[in-house]
Amino acid sequence: MEGPVIELTDLTKKYGSFTAVGNLSLSVDKGEIFGLLGPNGAGKSTTILMMLGLTEPTSGTLRVCGINPTTNPVEVKRKVGYLPEDVGFYEDYTGFENLMYTARLNSIPPREARERVMHLLERVGLSGEESKKAGKYSRGMRQRLGLADVLVKEPEVIILDEPTLGIDPRGVNEFLALIKRLSREEKNTVLLSSHHLHQIQTVCDRVGIFVGGHLIAVGDIDTLSRELFPHEPMVIKAGVSLDDIYNRYFEGYEKQR
Repeated sequence: MEGPVIELTDLTKKYGSFTAVGNLSLSVDKGEIFGLLGPNGAGKSTTILMMLGLTEPTSGTLRVCGINPTTNPVEVKRKVGYLPEDVGFYEDYTGFENLMYTARLNSIPPREARERVMHLLERVGLSGEESKKAGKYSRGMRQRLGLADVLVKEPEVIILDEPTLGIDPRGVNEFLALIKRLSREEKNTVLLSSHHLHQIQTVCDRVGIFVGGHLIAVGDIDTLSRELFPHEPMVIKAGVSLDDIYNRYFEGYEKQR
């Protein structure tokens, strides 16, 4: 499709007097890996729920793959794969059986489903683990299985909401590298939500900083550094975490509010 794959315009979600998301405008292009960065409670998950048609905006407009999720939630779900922070599987089913069940739900013919499932298990690094019960999978293995589950229906857009929570550092690096590789090879558009700057910068083409329900800055890491510190020189050395940049700006923003 031409134009942005994800387009949000003045999107607002209120719960009574509380504004969870306020006047959010954002566009994500085809094939882009975009990161939503912000602390817990910033409004990232609420934004994702609106994009999936799982909650209605109070005002504003949104389009995902050219479709309005509020009026056509089923059509959006056919084109979007969603991986939440805690993936639910049938614990007594094997990894293979869980993916085959998802394939059946998406009306994929049995022979094609089997070939696709085995291919995806190999792609996500679970080849040889397909006969193990999902209840016996580690946290990292469950997230890999979740990514395969998302890819079964061959979505145009993949939305990942805090997908690395509870995974050890090595597993996090492997999972992020897997996301980046699959996105580049499959040409998927990816929206990744996280509160870890170093994870976002590892895989994302652009980043949007989300604070208090508002998108306060958008760009790549270099662009954001110039925007956040326009009057200060910045030197980044090996061994210094870029999380310091984010924490420093967030504290300053909170004091100004």
